[in-house]
Amino acid sequence: MPFAGVGCAPLAARAQKNAVQIGILLIGLIFGISYAIPAGAVPAFAVQTGQPCKTCHIGAFGPQLTPFGRQFKINGYTLRAGDTFTLPVSAMAVGSFVHTQKDQPEPPADHFSTNDNTTLDEASIFLAGGDGGHFGGFAQVTYSGVDKAWAWDNVDLRAVDKTNLLGSDVLLGLSVNNNPTIQDAWATLPGWGFPFTDSDLMPGPDAATVISDALAQNVIGESAYAWWNDSLYTELGFYESPGEDFLKRVGVDPGDTSQIDGVAPYFRVAYQKDMGAQNFEVGAFGLFPSLFPGRDHSTGKTDNYADFGVDASYQYTGDGENIFTANLRYIHEAQDLAATAALGGVLTKNLELNELNANASYYYENTVGFSAGIFSVGGDSDPLLYADSRTFSPDSNGLIFQADVTPFGGNDPPLGARINLRLGLQYVVFNKFNGASTNFDGDGHNASDNNTLRIFLWTAF
Repeated sequence: MPFAGVGCAPLAARAQKNAVQIGILLIGLIFGISYAIPAGAVPAFAVQTGQPCKTCHIGAFGPQLTPFGRQFKINGYTLRAGDTFTLPVSAMAVGSFVHTQKDQPEPPADHFSTNDNTTLDEASIFLAGGDGGHFGGFAQVTYSGVDKAWAWDNVDLRAVDKTNLLGSDVLLGLSVNNNPTIQDAWATLPGWGFPFTDSDLMPGPDAATVISDALAQNVIGESAYAWWNDSLYTELGFYESPGEDFLKRVGVDPGDTSQIDGVAPYFRVAYQKDMGAQNFEVGAFGLFPSLFPGRDHSTGKTDNYADFGVDASYQYTGDGENIFTANLRYIHEAQDLAATAALGGVLTKNLELNELNANASYYYENTVGFSAGIFSVGGDSDPLLYADSRTFSPDSNGLIFQADVTPFGGNDPPLGARINLRLGLQYVVFNKFNGASTNFDGDGHNASDNNTLRIFLWTAF
């Protein structure tokens, strides 16, 4: 059952005050890392570790991590190849051409057409690195070419230490981040899940679980984790909603967000097994927020969610020439939509939603890759919550195919360790969209009308 009202008015007030204080501390940490620590710290990760991109990333490009890359992240981004100072700044840009099988009913955003759009999806600046053996992280600021605005993006700042507990070697860590699951080291959870890159100009289903994206950059979280014998990962955290003034300062429109009542607990557990050339992982995770929808407190009620998920991954990286990966995620969400019901937005307040994502990839010499995935979201129908669906249903499912090439991610890259790029082609096939395969909106539009071809260029430097 979902949590019913996690918190009361005094707790909510304290949480909001704490979130602002943590936000101020977060900004201070970011600038402190940039300017206050000794020379020789906080480079871009590839230069800091002295490793080519393929050492940390499947396909020699992020975000899917190899076992080495996962160790680097869990250990607080602290591994360093030497003491020489390197520039602590990186940048990234993603551009796309997007074509749908039929014109979309309306332009996907202002200043764009109903089809055949070319855009700069995003351009980001990073501060990324580690100080000694205990502190590290990254902070990202992004310009959206679709929204034509700057905002803070993913942030993950860490403190770590090693000890011995119960006869086990344990790495203990703390993370301050602003997106549930962005701190995770496996490419299974929503923060880093396949297809790893997309465009806001692509059509997508209306329904999604809260943990999938609803709180990204709208919250601040603090979590503690333990990495037992390089095999068992356990984490417990809490997320809070910053005040509206803070969100405005970091480029987020508070009107587009929901507010957490008190704190939202988060947990993660994963077991990893290395077997020579192969690596396996199985895990579980959960998030339990109580939200004021649209930050509306008028009803005195909240929407309460309980998101439970399981995941698994497999990697074969043995011979360096043929590389295989597979990732699986399933999420069940129980919803108690008391606030939305009081506002007239849902007929039945107790609903369920389920998500399934699975994908597999093959890379030749970490350069040329082919990936395929399935996705599905479905659950209880409601004529008010899903009023735009002819069937009043959230059900959508389909397939994603991707081919890409990453020419500069191997040893001795010709343009230097700081420059990498990926050229890719995606094709998304919808079997069902917002409740139906045919005439899903009652205006004659079919799911296949949203089939999307995307050509993208993703650069990092």
